[in-house]
Amino acid sequence: MITEMRYNTQEKRLALPEYGRNMQNMVDYCVSLPNREDRTRCADTIIDIMGNMFPHLRDVNDFKHILWDHLAIMANFALDIDYPYEVVKKEDLYIHPEKLPYSKGRIVYKHYGKNLENMIRKATEYKDGEHKEVLIGLLANHMKKSFLTWNKEVVDDQKIFKDLELLSKGHFVLDEDTHKLTESKDILSQKNKNLARRQNK
Repeated sequence: MITEMRYNTQEKRLALPEYGRNMQNMVDYCVSLPNREDRTRCADTIIDIMGNMFPHLRDVNDFKHILWDHLAIMANFALDIDYPYEVVKKEDLYIHPEKLPYSKGRIVYKHYGKNLENMIRKATEYKDGEHKEVLIGLLANHMKKSFLTWNKEVVDDQKIFKDLELLSKGHFVLDEDTHKLTESKDILSQKNKNLARRQNK
């Protein structure tokens, strides 16, 4: 007698696919047992088998507790036994996280990003002196690197200086005679080296 082959797509969806179809069938059988003592003995056996499937996790804290949580989930919380642990509740399992508030502030130049704009604004509050001059130079060079991340062509330093003046609301006015930025070709070359190094790992 030839029996019809059933595909996984025709079967009930697995709550925890990592345990497989056979384990799910065992859990379904356990839920169907009419006697509470029989269900409890069956559940203990299933937990032992589940633990043997992942022996490398035995040293994880609350490993047994996690297995009982998984059993409750696979039983769709319909397994009526005295659990040795307080297992996860169905209503707690599907709680959606709160939405993160997104900044609604306008970004002047998206290729520089909001963080860089904030750093430039903060730098305008620094006292004049050598530290501030060094910081301005670092910000200008970072702007150039950010620019070249999105625009792979050589960028004129004067463009960076104009953008910095705009973002600082006129506080930082630089020119090529007093400030030398890293050459575009050197920045692009370093980016290519970093990319190649990551790909080789």
